[in-house]
Amino acid sequence: MSRPQESAPSSTASMVRSALADSLVKLDPRQLARNPVMFTTAVIAAVSTITGVTTDAGAIGLNLQIALWLWITVLFANFAEAIAEGRGRARADALRAVQGETRAHRLASLDDPTSHDVPSRGLRCGDLVRVDRGELIPGDGEVVQGIASVDESAITGESAPVIRESGSDRSAVTGGTRVVSDSIIVRITADPGDSFVDRMIALVEGAQRQKTPNEIALTVLLIGLSLIFLLVVATLPAWAAYADIRLSVPLLAALLVTLIPTTIGGLLSAIGIAGMDRLVAHNVIARSGRAVEAAGDVDMLLIDKTGTITFGNRRATELLPLSGVSQQQLADAARLASLTDPTPEGKSIVELTTQRKTSSSSLEQGREPVAQSIDFSASTRISGVDLHDGRRIRKGAVSAVLHDCDQTASEELTRLTEKVSRAGGTPLAVALNHRILGIVALTDVVKPNIKARFDELRRMGIRTVMITGDNPLTAAAIAAEAGVDDYLAEASPENKLELIRKAQAEGHLVAMCGDGSNDAPALAQADVGVAMNSGTPAAREAANLVDLDSDPTKLIDIVMVGKQMLISRGALTTFSIANDVAKYFAIVPALFVGTYPALQALNIMQLESPGSAILSAVIFNALIIVALIPLALRGVAYTPAGASQLLARNLSIYGLGGLIAPFIGIKLIDLTINALGLI
Repeated sequence: MSRPQESAPSSTASMVRSALADSLVKLDPRQLARNPVMFTTAVIAAVSTITGVTTDAGAIGLNLQIALWLWITVLFANFAEAIAEGRGRARADALRAVQGETRAHRLASLDDPTSHDVPSRGLRCGDLVRVDRGELIPGDGEVVQGIASVDESAITGESAPVIRESGSDRSAVTGGTRVVSDSIIVRITADPGDSFVDRMIALVEGAQRQKTPNEIALTVLLIGLSLIFLLVVATLPAWAAYADIRLSVPLLAALLVTLIPTTIGGLLSAIGIAGMDRLVAHNVIARSGRAVEAAGDVDMLLIDKTGTITFGNRRATELLPLSGVSQQQLADAARLASLTDPTPEGKSIVELTTQRKTSSSSLEQGREPVAQSIDFSASTRISGVDLHDGRRIRKGAVSAVLHDCDQTASEELTRLTEKVSRAGGTPLAVALNHRILGIVALTDVVKPNIKARFDELRRMGIRTVMITGDNPLTAAAIAAEAGVDDYLAEASPENKLELIRKAQAEGHLVAMCGDGSNDAPALAQADVGVAMNSGTPAAREAANLVDLDSDPTKLIDIVMVGKQMLISRGALTTFSIANDVAKYFAIVPALFVGTYPALQALNIMQLESPGSAILSAVIFNALIIVALIPLALRGVAYTPAGASQLLARNLSIYGLGGLIAPFIGIKLIDLTINALGLI
């Protein structure tokens, strides 16, 4: 996806101007009510404004200054949220560029070639459309006929076209992308307004961003802390009266605002929006905020081997016939079994065996050899053909072909299978009329940087499990080379589902990625399910995250985004609470030190007067929100570490910083306002 140039001065200035205007709009009580802490602050600001000019003529100047800074505090919190939303709107504007109205060639059925041109917005789920070379795909859908190259740069930002074809796990297409070769027929899978681009626009604009469970829990905590400090402030007038100290309503209101957790209350929404924005920057659509947070807590990753750990372009490299079978016989059988196989592996078998085909091939005798093709099934793990003359050819996983032939492995077959597996290849058995002819060796290559990434996950306390349909020997060889913690070989949909449920029952949070219909049950069961946008509609609907780049390794980046989001919220919460504690011990002694000289030991900052102490604290309270906005938007940097290390870092940096900052900041502000004669 094309990234907006947010760093450009003109763009930044425009975004700031828009955010300032939105800050005023967000003063609407209906919007403020979504943030209880800031709603409380706004109510207190309103009360201070009214009482400040009516109750004490001698202190109107101080009261109005306090009321002004209370309103500024609310506006700064609104500004933090608005600037985060503004970044999302910038991305949304770029996405809307791919949503222009197009004409679609709607078909009555697959058998009827005639078409009727209709507006793309008039298409409904289930409609069939023909998309020719050079045309935009009018809506999200699934290729049901044909194969074509598709330019998805408008969505993914990748310049290289990708292949989309019917009958495979790469059949899904996205509205707004362009067909650059051939012609395909697409079945529309989303009604207008419910496409992936529509959902992404809603997500980045924040229109459908719901509070996550952690946000809700933190909001409850902030409300609880606010109530505690409300009780504290409510008791102060009695002490003040006893000590012959006059505390006006604006002073008490200001004190309450400085003590309640306004810092994290003002930044909480911005942290969440910015976290989602970072996810969108990775071209990932989240169906729920819960999934993003769960990604930060996962401790087990199920990762498919092909295309993730390996490059995914397994190719047939060797034919290993059994005794009594010639190379030519095995080549002919493997070729015929793969003629209708649309997978890259099947195509590579055709390429390899075509090179070895001769005119004397016994299996090629017959005018129309293929009577029926048997498609690959995740449950049977075999494919093949039935010929007109009654011959039956099957290929697939060795154990599956043995089961289909109702045989046990011979010593020679076992030896050949182990030979291929130990070399890190995948052995496919080929059988003719229930007789196994030999092995076709498929080889794949482990990505060179994947081992380092798994090491990084291990340092984060995350266990990695490789999922593959390969036999155990092949799986073990690839797992050892890649550096994963464990593997599941000969995995069926039921095996994946069982593994996830078992891990969850043991208390683990599990994430997995997939792109096929056979992955849908496991994607739905996992705490974090990441589907490839190029995959089947079933996989995309089952997952709670969808990767528009269709890059399976993105799962690792999603985990990092989730962890950074949680750590950012935790760090700023720690800072805010420490801030409030420090302000309490900084201000209260200044209020009562005249009556209770023993408090002088706690009056560290030596503030000029109770009035200047309160005003300085109010000003600091507003300014600290602005100072922390860049950190809330950028997020706290995350480095892999254990929970105890992260806690120690949080306390030492943000806890200690939250304690020290108010003492320094309030004292400097106190000196400034007294030097300027503002009080």
